[in-house]
Amino acid sequence: MKMNKYTLLAAAVSTALFSGATLAETDVALDVIAGDEAAPKVEKVNGTDVISDGWEVHGYASMNFRMVDGETVDTEFGKPDYKTAGTHGKSTNQVEFVLKKHTEHANGVWSDFVVRSEYGNGNSYAYSSPGSQKANTTAQFEVKETYVEIGGLSYLGEDTSIWGGQRYLNRSASVLSGEFWKQSSGVGAGIQTKLGGNTAGFAIVAADTDGDINNGPGADGRQTLTSHDLYYYGVDVGFGSLDFDFKYITQANVQDDDGIGASITLNSSYYGLDGWSQTAIAYGKGAAQNRGVNFGSWSGGDDNAESIFFTSGGVVNISENWQMGSEVTYFAGLDELFSAKDLKRYIVAARPSYKVNDNLRLEATGSYAHEEVEVGGVWGKSADAAESDIVNLELAAAFTVNADYFGRPQIKPYVSYILADDEASAKDIGIKNGKSETIIGVHTEIWF
Repeated sequence: MKMNKYTLLAAAVSTALFSGATLAETDVALDVIAGDEAAPKVEKVNGTDVISDGWEVHGYASMNFRMVDGETVDTEFGKPDYKTAGTHGKSTNQVEFVLKKHTEHANGVWSDFVVRSEYGNGNSYAYSSPGSQKANTTAQFEVKETYVEIGGLSYLGEDTSIWGGQRYLNRSASVLSGEFWKQSSGVGAGIQTKLGGNTAGFAIVAADTDGDINNGPGADGRQTLTSHDLYYYGVDVGFGSLDFDFKYITQANVQDDDGIGASITLNSSYYGLDGWSQTAIAYGKGAAQNRGVNFGSWSGGDDNAESIFFTSGGVVNISENWQMGSEVTYFAGLDELFSAKDLKRYIVAARPSYKVNDNLRLEATGSYAHEEVEVGGVWGKSADAAESDIVNLELAAAFTVNADYFGRPQIKPYVSYILADDEASAKDIGIKNGKSETIIGVHTEIWF
């Protein structure tokens, strides 16, 4: 499974060098700005002159105010592990801003400078105004993306762009669980172009492990992870389009130091009905065990790690007032997964939504989830905890400026009920007493 890294680098360099035969030239344009036909006055425009330059501001915020027995809680009730589908994000005050500077030049070259900053992702405390959050270094202000992308270079072609920096590359998430199952999150560089009318790209992205970052590297040095990404998107199949991803992942200074992952994604209508859906299947082995194409500081694994992942979900427009989101996801180890044997997880979820008027939406969420894993083993599961069945039911009213399914901003009071099949399974997802829990909260959300 080893691949010569110099072969990969040589391929990338040769692609850039031989895609065109000449370097960029300075274009000169003569524009008549005054005078008569006999003696016009002209203005010289250099190819590098800026003809368009501006900033865009985008953002997201999620504020989940919730209580259990009068106490704020630091749990997501198993949602990241596909055990529930309700409003269980634990961030009390998550804020994200994206600044983008887009520049265009007279010779057709363009550039984007993107900075994504975030505060509060994962913090579950309810802070007050004196600034007590300064004493808590968890989920503080962070820069999540900083990269530059340049396109329209004459020697690469108008459909080709190159980028470098830190970014989330090619992210996809399931519609109700909200988990990102595909991405390359780290620092790197890449090239993207058009082949046969479809988007194609190659990138190298590196990420250091959470252990090295927080605790320092061991005696052997940093265990840096590197993903070599190939992707080809937008292949028309008549009833939708297909996206193909392949990743070869390596890790430094470990015994089992590589892995492969691949996925195929279908983007289509809602299974023949009015709406949209995304269906994907992914395979991962070794360092790519985490859904195959989900790369970041969390990646890594030995040669026994192997998994299969399937997800399908979307939103259907049933009538003028009714919409429904749904998701089916399955994630399982073919040998070992996260060092555990016989691990299987799946969830079936639906969220019907009724538009009362332009500014009020009522919604209900229901999900059933199952997990099983070996008794004992590296996770030390008891017989009860090793197999769990969890039901989540939720009712909510969304007060919003736009009552469409994804209309935002909104303020959404909700009541969520979770029932596990036994107390051991309930304890695993953060329920303190008994097999069930009722969560009352107000979730406020905006994106723009």
